Amino acid sequence: MSQPLFIAFVVFAAVMFFTPGPNNIMVLSSGLTYGFRRTLPHIAGITIGFAFMVGAVGLGFGTIFIAYPVLQTILKYAGAAYLIYLAAVIAMSEPVTPGQDNRRGPMTFWGAAVFQWVNVKGWVMVIGTITAYAGIASFPWNIVIQMVLSLLLGAVSTATWALSGSSLRSFMTSPRLKVSPLPAPIFYNQETNEQRKSETSPHERTSPKKRNGD
Repeated sequence: MSQPLFIAFVVFAAVMFFTPGPNNIMVLSSGLTYGFRRTLPHIAGITIGFAFMVGAVGLGFGTIFIAYPVLQTILKYAGAAYLIYLAAVIAMSEPVTPGQDNRRGPMTFWGAAVFQWVNVKGWVMVIGTITAYAGIASFPWNIVIQMVLSLLLGAVSTATWALSGSSLRSFMTSPRLKVSPLPAPIFYNQETNEQRKSETSPHERTSPKKRNGD
C-alpha cells in the first residue's frame, strides 16, 4: 500500500464528503423537517448507494460510459434538473410547525441510493477516486479500500449534516421566533411618532402663524 497516496485520498474524500453538496443539503433539510430518526433511511441510502457506485465503476462498469458518452450527458442533465426541482420544493415549502403532518415524508433508502447515479458531485468524486487514487493498493484491494472509506466517511458526514438540521428543528418551530419584514427601528419610530401625534393636544398642533395672530 502506498501510504502517502492513501493519506492524500483520505484528505480528498473527507473534503468532498463534508463540504456542501446535494446529498448534504438534502439530509440537512430532511433533518430539519422530519427529525434525525426519520432521516436514517435517507442517510443509509446515500452511504451504501455511493459506496456501491464506487465499486461498480471501479470494477468495470465505467467502461459503459466510455463506450457510450451520451449516457454521461443524459445523467448530467437529469441530475441538474432534479437538483432544480429539489431547490424549488425547498424554497416553496411551508415553515415547520409543531405536530405538522408531513405526508410527503423523507426520501426512502432506494430513492437516495438511486439518486447517487444522477448526482453530479457524486460522479466527480467517483471519477477522482477511481482515476487519481487507484495506486493506493493492488487491484482489487484498492477498490475495497475506497469502498470502505466511502462507507465510513459518507455515514459520518451525512449524519453530521442531518443532526445539524435536527438541532435547528426546535429553534425553527419555536413560537417565539417571529421574523419581521422591516427592521425594528422602523417600527419603533413609526409607533413613537403616532403616539406623539395622538398625545399632542389640538392647541399644540396649531400653526405658529395662527398662534401669533391670536
